[in-house]
Amino acid sequence: MLNALKPQPADKILQLIGQFKADERSGKIDLGVGVYKDPTGLTPVMRAVKAAEHRLWQTQDTKTYTGLAGEPAFNAAMADLIFGGAAHAPRIASVATPGGTGAIRQAFELIRMAAPGATVWVSDPTWPNHTSILTYLGMTWKPYRYFDGETRGVDFAGMMEDLKAVKAGDVVLLHGCCHNPTGANLTLPEWAEVAALLERTGATPFIDIAYQGFGDGLEADAAGTRLIAERLPEVLIAASCSKNFGIYRERTGVLMALGAEAGRDVTQANLNFLNRQNYSFPPDHGARVVTTILTDAALRADWMAELEEVRQTMLSLREQLANELRTLSGSDRFGFIAQHRGMFSRLGATPEQVERLKSEHAIYMVGDSRLNIAGLNRTTVPILARAILAVGI
Repeated sequence: MLNALKPQPADKILQLIGQFKADERSGKIDLGVGVYKDPTGLTPVMRAVKAAEHRLWQTQDTKTYTGLAGEPAFNAAMADLIFGGAAHAPRIASVATPGGTGAIRQAFELIRMAAPGATVWVSDPTWPNHTSILTYLGMTWKPYRYFDGETRGVDFAGMMEDLKAVKAGDVVLLHGCCHNPTGANLTLPEWAEVAALLERTGATPFIDIAYQGFGDGLEADAAGTRLIAERLPEVLIAASCSKNFGIYRERTGVLMALGAEAGRDVTQANLNFLNRQNYSFPPDHGARVVTTILTDAALRADWMAELEEVRQTMLSLREQLANELRTLSGSDRFGFIAQHRGMFSRLGATPEQVERLKSEHAIYMVGDSRLNIAGLNRTTVPILARAILAVGI
């Protein structure tokens, strides 16, 4: 049986990690892997996370199963963090999942159960796992224009033109904030136009929000999601705690389905069913840590303060890189870097230029020229700026 298996394409980011580790050059810079790093190159455990874990260690008296949907207090705390009151609680069905990726996978499974003929529309570009999972599940998907390669901003006119083709029952996948891989975000007025289009067409929005707090702040980063939740009758939301709580390896996420209050129990039962089929009970440790933080005033305040430090660090690095490139190039063509939000920006470099950055300058980034701003520090920013211009970007 196993002899019949076919080789699978290597994950490009994991492949890049291997290449970086094998590179023996001193001063090499990793801008590929999508994790936050502090100025020393460490992905730290946040203060509030350590405190919450210590509290759990002292007080937790069982490791028995939670419910199929996970701990209700976690689901409620995450709904409050994301919706902030924009969604009526009895409309929300939700399940804890193994990370944001698990939430996305469960959402696609739910779509396939509810509307087998639906087309899922995804931004061009999008996080590669979106289309990889859709293809694996045999679901129909189509791209819509999103990133303008010239301005390095959102091609909103192209996006809206493409989305005119969506039909009732289709699903439109949107990035809640800090678009991955481009860093280019919709403005709130643009979110309102998208909401109006979805209302007219009868399509269902599916929002992937993995970086709340990394862009313009916890409240601002959720504004588009809240606007959609207030205006549309049905919304799917996949959220991750990996980045804003720094608990990547704990695999902590949540899938929420917002619909009519009368149908909430049926939706919840289907979400529970999908959890049971895929992994039964979701991981609990990370979810319990997050719940402890979000429901304790002191821990929540400390977490928010540290998260703001992280956000400001990335904004400072963006501004430094844009200024350095402006000084060295004598032009403002890299100003988009300071305008992007979150960990990522797409430079608009060719694969050949990205390869030269790696081979000639020991600077590693994904082949589509997505770079992780959080992989930089104040010392490496000038090195990157000189290298960008040296390879002709």
